[in-house]
Amino acid sequence: MQKVYTKIDSIIGNVVTVRAKGVRNGDLALVGDSYATVIKLDQDIVSLQVFAGGQGVSTTDPVRFLGRPMMVSFSENLLGRVFDGAGVPRDNGPALTENMIPIGGPSVNPAKRIVPKKMIRTGIPMIDVFNTLVESQKLPIFSVSGEPYNALLSRIALQAEVDVIILGGMGLKYDDYLTFRDTLEKGGAMSHTVMFIHTAADPIVECTLVPDMSLAVAEQFALGGKRVLVLLTDMTNFADAQKEMAITMEKVPSNRGYPGDLYSCLAYRYEKAVDFEGAGSITILGVTTMPGDDVTHPVPDNTGYITEGQYYLKNGHIEPFGSLSRLKQNVNSLTRDDHRALMDGMIRIYASYKESLEKKSMGFMMTEWDNKLLRYGELFESKLMDLSVNIPLEEALDLGWEILAECFEPNETGLKTSLIKERWPKKDVFN
Repeated sequence: MQKVYTKIDSIIGNVVTVRAKGVRNGDLALVGDSYATVIKLDQDIVSLQVFAGGQGVSTTDPVRFLGRPMMVSFSENLLGRVFDGAGVPRDNGPALTENMIPIGGPSVNPAKRIVPKKMIRTGIPMIDVFNTLVESQKLPIFSVSGEPYNALLSRIALQAEVDVIILGGMGLKYDDYLTFRDTLEKGGAMSHTVMFIHTAADPIVECTLVPDMSLAVAEQFALGGKRVLVLLTDMTNFADAQKEMAITMEKVPSNRGYPGDLYSCLAYRYEKAVDFEGAGSITILGVTTMPGDDVTHPVPDNTGYITEGQYYLKNGHIEPFGSLSRLKQNVNSLTRDDHRALMDGMIRIYASYKESLEKKSMGFMMTEWDNKLLRYGELFESKLMDLSVNIPLEEALDLGWEILAECFEPNETGLKTSLIKERWPKKDVFN
């Protein structure tokens, strides 16, 4: 039996407190006609975050605890649909109420996980060739405001060779939400995509629910044998929502005002990435914007300890030096025999190009070798680093050899003679 309480002790912003017993953290409640979730327990004093906000709530409004956590419907009918952070349809489609599953459950027992060993192809050379995305990996995309990180996620959603895409948007501008939806619809990817979108105008508590909803649905698809890619943007907005709720609850702030359990909040979500034994997998890519391009900011700093590398998006490119996929060695030796050697050799030469570029900017005299490096850097950036490039892995590797042949003699590359004899192009292709 659901007990109803008719006296609210306090209303502070979007948080109401009531005295109640037998309530669990995370339980769902109705405050008047608005849903709320339990966010703090102090003996019999229960704090609830009201989804629709505290405006219009009165101290005499009834509070009815539903005795269950927030839940979301799961079925194949989710595919192609768009929901808000509370699971309510945004696309004017029917509400889904069958097969309700709780959100925010525990991560998978490590004994049931298998070692990641399958590549996810994206058609983006800076990922496929140089920092391969691996199934069940958890990777952030570090960026700053103004960079095309949402456009990059759209490209990945369109091109990634997976069964299901789940897009979780937090604090999105409405224009960004529409761009995501239109891009996926026109690209034909919406048929295997589920979107949970929280915009900047929506209640703050829904921002904190988006990752849990996305990952709960992803887990069910993965248990059914699907390869699922979860794209989250922006985890800094998620952390800011946690910060705002912590301030409202008068928690003692930690670094830069963020709650002391920020690391746990982030790890709880990222650790959902898994490759199930005998079933599917969940791979997570989460955009993390860095205020002031500061990697020591609490959100990227904590994220770096949890995840398995990162992609750095800077000046419209995935930077080859700041980016790192720690699991790429699990798969790039299985793609093609020249993959790892070519990857290492091209990045080594690109580092020399950066040095020559610095010499040129300082007015030093350029040698013949410097001029070769400058030509190489120009081709590398335009034909491989540019995010508009869309080619399969094998074509990207062949293109890498062609760029090397255009700029250098075989003995100048530092690559194995056996590989050069097998892969070196017979003629220049850029003339």
